[in-house]
Amino acid sequence: MLLWMVIVSGFFCCAMAWGIGANDVANFFGAPVGSKSITLKRAMIIAFIGEFIGGFFLGSTVTNTIRKKITDFGYYDGEAETLLLGMFSALLAAAMWVYLATKYSLPVSTTQSIVGAIIGFVLVSK
Repeated sequence: MLLWMVIVSGFFCCAMAWGIGANDVANFFGAPVGSKSITLKRAMIIAFIGEFIGGFFLGSTVTNTIRKKITDFGYYDGEAETLLLGMFSALLAAAMWVYLATKYSLPVSTTQSIVGAIIGFVLVSK
């Protein structure tokens, strides 16, 4: 019944990852490429290596913090549909906010976006 939400969430996960990458890499690229210290191609290679290593080796720590330390999801025992809908909404809201803020060159923290969205869901639902 909720399989569609899981599938669509996968697309929004990709959108959030794209937004995080666009925001973080733009922060890195600005000064060195703008001052012509390094070429755009070298900056892209450095960013790819750094983003991959960071995500691969440190991603599980971030995931555990988001998953276990923001709230006690035990409050949602027997309410799997509410939890799934809430997390889906948090992901959608954070992905849209990061995309819009990046598009309009607004300062944005991707971590604060998703944490704030999850806290908002928990406050509204419980």
